[in-house]
Amino acid sequence: MAIFDVPLSELRERGSIKWRRFEPDVLPLFVAEMDARLAPAVRDRLEEALRLGDTGYPELPTYQEAMADYARWQWGWELDPSDATLATDVVTGMRDALEAVSEPGDGVVINPPIYPPFRGVAHDRRIVEVPMRDGRLDLNALEIAFHRDRPAAYLLCSPHNPVGTVHTREELERIAELADRHDVAVISDEIHAPLAGAAHVPYLDVAGADNAVVVTSASKSFNLAALKAGLIIGDVGIRSRLRPMVSDGASYFGVLAHSAALTGGRGWLAEAADEIAANKVFFAEQLAEHLPQLSYVPSDGTYLAWLDCAPLGLANPGEHFHRVGRVRFNFGAEFAPRATSFVRVNLATSRDIIAEAVRRMAASVQHRDG
Repeated sequence: MAIFDVPLSELRERGSIKWRRFEPDVLPLFVAEMDARLAPAVRDRLEEALRLGDTGYPELPTYQEAMADYARWQWGWELDPSDATLATDVVTGMRDALEAVSEPGDGVVINPPIYPPFRGVAHDRRIVEVPMRDGRLDLNALEIAFHRDRPAAYLLCSPHNPVGTVHTREELERIAELADRHDVAVISDEIHAPLAGAAHVPYLDVAGADNAVVVTSASKSFNLAALKAGLIIGDVGIRSRLRPMVSDGASYFGVLAHSAALTGGRGWLAEAADEIAANKVFFAEQLAEHLPQLSYVPSDGTYLAWLDCAPLGLANPGEHFHRVGRVRFNFGAEFAPRATSFVRVNLATSRDIIAEAVRRMAASVQHRDG
């Protein structure tokens, strides 16, 4: 049985954001929750803990060791478990790391369109925007910003959300060189990395990547947002300046679930990645058949599609699709104020749901034109 072939009737029994935020007749393809069956290794580990009544606080470096083993297996990255600090989750860990390397008012570089919490964690810093260019990092513009704006930190999204770009080793080496030259701390959000597989390059595995941390988690790739846990990995100087209670927000069940996913869920993840890759192709085909004004080229990273709807001539495509089509995506303006023609589409779902979403999109446009 396919991982994402979960019946719609069963999905609508779920109580999470994706299935409860909007009206019952709205088909949700917005927030990054998977419509997936849980990895058996994760379910088995949690059931064992429940059987034992093992519901206390985390103590052992289980997660750190599991991540080190996974990093060695997947990327050939030799990570010392002692170089990883337990964190609540990736967004909170980014905020903790940013507080360790900067002060309120300091410059922080981001690459819009960008996952909205990047702006949230930097809310009391001076945000310096270096937009993506043709779907990739604009390294020349980044160099100018580092020189001109003197930022204290750079929030890197790798792979990039929402564009889906997997940065190359050469690009990351250039970032490391620029960051070293201009004394910029790099905080790399790599939460989508496991799904990107061997194509992903951990920032800390490139030459010159000092004064940097990777903030990551198994939560996104294995659909474990309910089970809080993350890791801040890297520079001991940065980690030594983290607030004393940084690890207290991670749940013990989060540690158990994420560790089981990384060690025992690799086959599940490979199958999920294959299904997502096929879903991206299917989405492109459905658009070509039912809404040929739009085109989508599958990205290599994340299970999210960044779709430009400008050819439809809608003032706010996301709002139109919700109000008229009864299908909900993330609005582009959430990721960049000027990206009003874009929507972000969650493709970690069944083909039936993807086909129905495109059908509703096309019907809403026909309704407008009619």
